[in-house]
Amino acid sequence: MHAGRVHRRHIAPSASVASAVAALFVDERDHGVQGVLIPRPEVHLVVRFGPAARRGLDAHAMGGTQRVRRKRIHSGQRTVTARLHLGAHEAVLGVPASALVGGIVALEDLWGEAAARRLFERLGDTDDTTHAATVLESAIAERLARADGRHAHPRLALAAAERLASGTVNDVAGDIGVSERHLRRVFREAVGVGPKAFARVVRFHRALRAALEDEHAHWADIATDAGYYDQAHLIAEFRAFTGLTPQGFLGELRATPLIS
Repeated sequence: MHAGRVHRRHIAPSASVASAVAALFVDERDHGVQGVLIPRPEVHLVVRFGPAARRGLDAHAMGGTQRVRRKRIHSGQRTVTARLHLGAHEAVLGVPASALVGGIVALEDLWGEAAARRLFERLGDTDDTTHAATVLESAIAERLARADGRHAHPRLALAAAERLASGTVNDVAGDIGVSERHLRRVFREAVGVGPKAFARVVRFHRALRAALEDEHAHWADIATDAGYYDQAHLIAEFRAFTGLTPQGFLGELRATPLIS
């Protein structure tokens, strides 16, 4: 275990950014650790302070992922991370989700050199990570104000995302009155991946959460409750996402801190 090595705090997003920011948290590492990033469909905006960052301070957008990432976090690194709501990426970052999915893009390549430099100058004036989170929120709020509704949340895709937690793509398309082909196109534009890929991540999260909440739960029951065909289907999906069996991945999480 890495007790005492990870200092992670969640901060409630302010009203000025709550429409776009689903979660805001800060991390401070006083020892080097190997961290795990869970697959997520949402885009993250990450500010880093410390030895791994370019010039000691950088920022990047991390697109939605379909596999676990394992990353070494160096001693002394501090981060501020804003997890964006599905569909909010274009208002904040100015690009479609398809431009980010599976990748990491420097903030200056999204906002431009001048805007990124202004943010870095403001961040460079503080050595308090919590205050840095406030600075990042302010910059996001400015982007939202300039967007002025031009990048409204794609309601159809978001409505489908809610339903995909418990229904097939074909059923969801029928429920919201569109063809499956149209749903796939709109969903890729708004989320970055197709609805089937999104549903796989939702099932994975549901199963992982159930296993973490009840260490005595049976995997066959978790598989059924999470929406898998059977336990073998769950095991195959865990291997695809993590490279490990479900039990093996739980063991890794017990010994390795989550990054996101």
